[in-house]
Amino acid sequence: MPDSRDFVEIYTDGGCKPNPGPGGWAAILRFGSMEKELTGADRATTNNRMELTAACEALEALKRPCRVTLHTDSEYVRNGMERWIKGWVRNSWRNAAKEPVKNHELWQRLLAAAKPHEVEWRWVKGHSGHPMNERADVLATQARESLG
Repeated sequence: MPDSRDFVEIYTDGGCKPNPGPGGWAAILRFGSMEKELTGADRATTNNRMELTAACEALEALKRPCRVTLHTDSEYVRNGMERWIKGWVRNSWRNAAKEPVKNHELWQRLLAAAKPHEVEWRWVKGHSGHPMNERADVLATQARESLG
């Protein structure tokens, strides 16, 4: 069981312009007074893939089991982890329409990355002035723009 000292707050964002197209993602990890920023980009991707990648990279960066509050402005990510993923796994990565789940390899990666942790998935309305969400958005945009 994670110790109360091992609480990490994570803020993630990802996006593309246009969608699909070049994309960037970012994650900000806060542990006590320490902070770490992670970013990355992909020349050909989608908004959803960048949102998922941000969450994967953030959780994979943790070196031991932690209690985590992961803030995302993606209802796709939050609903996927809180509501849909158990059914997808049970149905061999098929959705309610019996079609293959989009981005299933990233969902599998996120499920594995979250497994050692106690994760609370918290949705934050994007572009609503939340300082950490706005910062993650700026970092993701900079990562995308760095592609040239």
